[in-house]
This record gives sequence, structure tokens and C-alpha cells, in this order.
Amino acid sequence: MRRTVSHDAFMRERLANAEFAAGYLQAALEDDKPAVLLLAMRRVAEAHGGMAKLARESGLTREALYRTLSKTGNPRLTSLQAILAATGLRLTIAPAKPKKRKRAQSARELQEA
Repeated sequence: MRRTVSHDAFMRERLANAEFAAGYLQAALEDDKPAVLLLAMRRVAEAHGGMAKLARESGLTREALYRTLSKTGNPRLTSLQAILAATGLRLTIAPAKPKKRKRAQSARELQEA
């Protein structure tokens, strides 16, 4: 008989893996909505033992973590670094993806404009 697992339990198990968590957070970051990233970070935190454990390991209070990772949170860079470090992750910077350029206009189109 096949055992079924809830989606939340499955995600907690997967998000405990640093590689998977990094990809998950990267996808959330690309959404361009801060609330999406903060929710994703909260799920990663829960997968790493919950807010109490994360508070101990990050040096932040549980209350600060809940406030920081709420959908209206506005975390400081130092808080993000502490949270990520406690979950085995870190911030990195990468070049922005180039935006698609519009078709170059012909000389005639430029003169008519």
C-alpha cells in the first residue's frame, strides 16, 4: 500500500535541503513581490526546525522573526543574512537577466518619427 504525504509535509522535507531551499527562494525572489519572498523564507525557516530554533541560531527573537517574515515585513539586510545563515544559505548577487530589446527601427521609420 502506498503511503501519501500532505503537500506541507512534503515541502518541509524538501526545504530542509539547502540546494532545494536555495532554488525555492530564488524563484520566490524572481516574483518581484516582497511578500512572496518573505513567505518562502518563513517556509524554509519552518523546515529547519521552526521559529524557536531559528531564533536561537540566528540571534534574533522569535517575535522579530515572525514580524520580519510576515507578509508586511520589512527585514533589514542583517536580519536576512542571519536568517539565511541559520538555514545554511547566503545572499549572492548576480547580473540581471537582459531585457528583450525591441526590433531595431529602420532608417526610414526613424525619419518618419
